[in-house]
Formats: sequence, structure tokens, C-alpha cells
Amino acid sequence: MNRGVEPAEYQLMDAAEDGMWWYRSLHGQVLDALAALGPPEGVLLDAGCGTGGFLARLAAARPGQRAMGLEYFPAAAARAAAKSGAAVAAGSVNALPFAAGSFRTLVSLDVLCHAAVDPAAALAEFRRVLAPGGRLVLNLPAFEWLHSAHDLRVHNARRYTAAGARTMLAASGFTGIRQHYWNTLLLPLMVLQRKVLARAPDHGSDVAPFPPWLDRSLLAVAGLERRLQRLDLRFPAGGSVLLTAMAGPAPAAHPALPAREAAATAPAP
Repeated sequence: MNRGVEPAEYQLMDAAEDGMWWYRSLHGQVLDALAALGPPEGVLLDAGCGTGGFLARLAAARPGQRAMGLEYFPAAAARAAAKSGAAVAAGSVNALPFAAGSFRTLVSLDVLCHAAVDPAAALAEFRRVLAPGGRLVLNLPAFEWLHSAHDLRVHNARRYTAAGARTMLAASGFTGIRQHYWNTLLLPLMVLQRKVLARAPDHGSDVAPFPPWLDRSLLAVAGLERRLQRLDLRFPAGGSVLLTAMAGPAPAAHPALPAREAAATAPAP
């Protein structure tokens, strides 16, 4: 069984992530989370950066933020570097090719859910490569009952509750954890699409061009939700869960990568 993302899905992502309402909403949520954590500081790693959409959005929104990416599929890593202008390494989040404490911020968007990822190993690696006090921003798909043909197509093996994700981060040594659901106002439409209209196992993923009027409408609803969240309104459910946390003292360097070699692959934090 192929546990990696299908090359065709990378192509869909590459074509859609600059303009599709979903990616613009996700990137907006993450930029809001980063803003709440404070001004740009040190180097940010986008772990599992896909074809570079968030790195490109980050460069435009926070020009003072130094950033780099990591992506498992080499062709996607090359595309991410070309799209964003950032350095992008090819590698696995299960064994990051960076020295301990290399980064001040780490972002990982819909990665721990993937079939090829060991969440415990990846979180241990996230904590290792973050400097003490470094910030983690994590997005995950919510609720196992929402598992659908889309998840099968992109090889998502797990979905999370906010409480379960918080417990997972705490068990991995992260502190100061905050979490909230989002994509709440559009959740009824998401349920209709995934559990009724596209419930056949062989249906394609949800990453696809939308009619412009529909894309604008969905983006407007997601934007309203972001404005409500800025007023500290929290929702009891949503299609995704976003978490922020702080890293404690990093464990020892990964035994598979000597510190001297790892230090050469990442900039100083």
C-alpha cells in the first residue's frame, strides 16, 4: 500500500493553494496564531510544507520572519522552494534532519494525521529541534466520525478532538497549550459534502477548483469566523483543530544524525 501522498494530490494542492478558500482560511488561521505568539523571532520551520503555499503566504505577511521548510516528497520540496523562495529540505517528520534547538518556531499543518507519520515520534522530533521556549503551531483534522473519501485520497489515517490533541501534546512535553476548533460555521456543509454527496470510497479529494462565486462566499464565511475568534469566541466543534504550545528543554540530539552534520543543515535560531 502506498502510504505517501499521491503525486496527483500534490499537483492539485500546488494549483489550488494560492487561491482556494480552504487554503486561504487555513493560512489565515495560522498567521493569526503566530501574531498572537508575538513578533517574528529566530527561524521558523514548516514541517510537512507540501508545495510551499504557507511558506509563500508567510513571506508576504511577515517579511521579517526567517523560514525554511521540510517535505517528504522531493518533487514537492523542490516546488515549495521555487514557490516560496525559502530553503526546503527533503525528509521525514519522523526523523528531522536538523540539530537540536535549531528553530524558534515550528508550524505543521495537517501532517500528524498522515498514514506515513508516527505522531509520537514526530512530536518528539518537533520538541527536539525547537529551542527551549520555542513555539509550536499545529493544525489537525477534527473528529474521527468525519473520516471520508477525502481522507482516503490524501492518506489521512487519523482525526482528532481538541481534548485528545491537547493530551497528546502534553504527553510529548509541550506546555502552555491552547487549542480551538475552527471551520465551524461551514461544518454543516462539510458534513453534507463528505457524508452524503461524496461518501463513495472512490470519490476524489475535496481539493478542486470552485466556481468563483462559491469560493468567495465560503471565504467570506470563514473570514467572519476569524473575526469572531479575535473577539475570543470559541466554538465547541469544527472541521479542524488548531493548537499552539511551548517547548521545554530539548532532548539529546537524534542518534541517527551527528550534531555536526545536523547543524550544517539549518540556520542558527
